[in-house]
Amino acid sequence: MVGSPTLRAMSAPRVWLTTLGCSKNQVDSEKVSAMLAESGYIDAVSPEEADVVMVNTCAFIEDARRESVEAILDLEEAKRDGAKLVVIGCMAQRFGTDVAEALPEVDAIIGLDRYGELIGQLDALTDWHPVELAGVAPRRSKLDILDLTDRPAPTMPYAYVKIAEGCDKTCAFCAIPLIRGSQRSRRPTDIRAEMAGLVARGVAEIVLVAQDLAAYGRDIDAPDSDRPGIVDLLRFVTDIEGLRRVRLLYLYPTEIRPALIEEMARNQVMVPYFDLSLQHAAPDLLRSMRRPGGADRHLELIARIRAIHPEAALRSSFVVGFPGETDIHVDQLSQFLEAARLDWAGFFPYSIEPGTAAADLGGRVDEAEIGARLREVSTIQDEITAARNVGQVGRRLEILVDLVEEGVPVGRSYREAPEIDGMISLDAGTPGDLVTAEIIASYGTDLSAAVSG
Repeated sequence: MVGSPTLRAMSAPRVWLTTLGCSKNQVDSEKVSAMLAESGYIDAVSPEEADVVMVNTCAFIEDARRESVEAILDLEEAKRDGAKLVVIGCMAQRFGTDVAEALPEVDAIIGLDRYGELIGQLDALTDWHPVELAGVAPRRSKLDILDLTDRPAPTMPYAYVKIAEGCDKTCAFCAIPLIRGSQRSRRPTDIRAEMAGLVARGVAEIVLVAQDLAAYGRDIDAPDSDRPGIVDLLRFVTDIEGLRRVRLLYLYPTEIRPALIEEMARNQVMVPYFDLSLQHAAPDLLRSMRRPGGADRHLELIARIRAIHPEAALRSSFVVGFPGETDIHVDQLSQFLEAARLDWAGFFPYSIEPGTAAADLGGRVDEAEIGARLREVSTIQDEITAARNVGQVGRRLEILVDLVEEGVPVGRSYREAPEIDGMISLDAGTPGDLVTAEIIASYGTDLSAAVSG
């Protein structure tokens, strides 16, 4: 949503922004909101009252594209007569021509690489000619969303910060490089400035995100001795005054070096939470996916992490139904899950993504069979997650209170990432508090705790 503007004319257009997709898209939307606010646009209270309604779309898999189209059509129906409909984000970037042909009601389609043109496009659509106000800095003609450090006021005591855009990996099933391009790491000083601004406004936990987080800095144009890596970045940003937690999401397994594991164990601001992008456990299927490893190498990595930090929380994501996957491959994945004892895992059906290496592979798996396999491995992991949570009963943990639901404070320890893992209900606390509490009960993916006196 658009924050309070620094430049405003009485007739400034009102904008409503809906966001779909992952945390990286959420960060983009918050920065788009900052761009709009700086340029004088006003936050609309509803789509019905907006002059412009925007959808930040997702195109990662087919279900996400379908959801994006539905959101566009819903906003078209909800918006008032004369309001403009603008589509931005991943689907605009990759399928902009298709969107224009299929949805003629859309007034503008602005892809990721054209966000610098967004303000000019909106000015033209709304026929708005802002008045420069005395004492206010002149409007910038273009704003670079990648380096923009401004964000709207946070609504939660945690926030996502993107440290790089794009990806250099060539995974056979993934369209991210086609959508967001090659990896482009942000400058450490910009990342620190953005984090410091969020902390100054009450954020206790920063979640660093990128498509290939641990490869941060490899693309920065500098001599090898001066090129920052992920460990250098963590040491640079984690001494921000008032910052209580830093969490990492999306770690490619071969990029997790001993120095990173040791830094996450040593650095008191870093939470020992490892989001491992493993994708499968069958070595031959992983080779077909253009991914590294297999069950044995995955287990070796997990053992290295737990040897340095025995209480570390581990999560991963897995693709089910990739072309050529057999019952034997699913058995290998099931056996790996039993051996790995991950705290959390997500399972996703394979989706054909045009332009990817896997799109033309044979050996398609029937959708009904994919559904059955998803249920099988999800059931296994649900039981493991429940058992891991039972093992937390009796532990005393520091818990960040995120919100109060129906009078009950709800938060997370180091073991739970926002929005994707379980939650902990408490008997006391207000949003933003960091409280020490004893885990007293487990309910599947969730826990309850009693705050210390």
